[in-house]
Amino acid sequence: MTDLDVIYFDNAATSWPKPPVVLEAMNHFMNKVGANPGRGAHRRAVESGRIVYAAREAVARLVNAPDPLRVVFGSNVTEALNLALNGLLRPGDHVITSSMEHNSLMRPLRFLQHRQVELTVVPCSPQGFLEPEAVKRAIRRKTRLVALNHASNVIGTLLPVGEVGAIAREHGLLLLVDAAQTAGALPIDMQESAIDLLAFTGHKSLYGPMGTGGLALGARVLEGDLSPLKRGGTGSRSEWEEQPSFLPDLCESGTLNVVGLAGLEAGIRWVTERGVEAIRAHEMALTRRLIDELRPIPTVRVYGGQDPERQTATVAFNIDGLAASEVGLRLDEENAILCRVGLHCSPAAHQTMGTYPAGTVRFGFGAWNTVEEVDQAVAAVRKLAEGRP
Repeated sequence: MTDLDVIYFDNAATSWPKPPVVLEAMNHFMNKVGANPGRGAHRRAVESGRIVYAAREAVARLVNAPDPLRVVFGSNVTEALNLALNGLLRPGDHVITSSMEHNSLMRPLRFLQHRQVELTVVPCSPQGFLEPEAVKRAIRRKTRLVALNHASNVIGTLLPVGEVGAIAREHGLLLLVDAAQTAGALPIDMQESAIDLLAFTGHKSLYGPMGTGGLALGARVLEGDLSPLKRGGTGSRSEWEEQPSFLPDLCESGTLNVVGLAGLEAGIRWVTERGVEAIRAHEMALTRRLIDELRPIPTVRVYGGQDPERQTATVAFNIDGLAASEVGLRLDEENAILCRVGLHCSPAAHQTMGTYPAGTVRFGFGAWNTVEEVDQAVAAVRKLAEGRP
């Protein structure tokens, strides 16, 4: 058996395989361009800069950001969330989040609590659903920001970011959305949903490489209110020893991962050409089939709302009497099914679901997965659940 024979259900962690155009774009940059963007006027430096700007344009079009120059690149969504939280929040500010968040959001928020930033965690239902009115009730005089994931990385449940965005606008607050699980998998419109800051990663449903991601900033986020995570060379205003005050240079010190951004732009182009809605429909069909087939198995417990229209293509489950780690190992070794087990870096979500500290088994589908793979996986889970060798 080769690696190509596996059934890959770990797309919620990172998508695989990548579209051929992604590899081609990265190979082209390394072999034909290779220069540092913005650090010279020669033809290859100019071409490198063009590749970076094309990636900014691709992100801005995909999520309807107001300006490509307000797309700030970094290494991943975690860096983007840290930039937003550490860059905007000051001692005495109050921030609201949910009980379904990933540690990429919770850990910087817990750190900021030690820096006199006040935090309210609004409880979600065990299925991961959040009531917008609960967010509204949590608003205080010093509330500055609401920070939410768009979808849970554990059970895929979608949070009502559009409704919360309207509440945030009504009260003069900013809305930060962690779109790690949804950028490329669901249609996103920053302006329609009143999203002020959208953190995204390139290596999941945008089908780009690891080491790419960033923060798209809405028009209500003022450069003067945003403090960068790092300062240094930007290739612009080299006569200044002070950090540039304009975007994206304010937040992009050091050489960018241009080969990665070449792959990211190609990945977004592939997603756009295939159609976000078409990918979404395909993944919903796979999710519905999996849930419908797993639910009747007596010893299998499926978590979440179990409604494909209200979640991403991520399904968490357990088998009574078997540890999630054993299920994941046996699915891999006996059936070549690759999935994720444990707490998924989201202890708050598992506490909300009632699966802490044991965790769950997680299947995450992508655009490449098939109905036949889902059926093979169901058969493998059923065999484990029935105790058959």
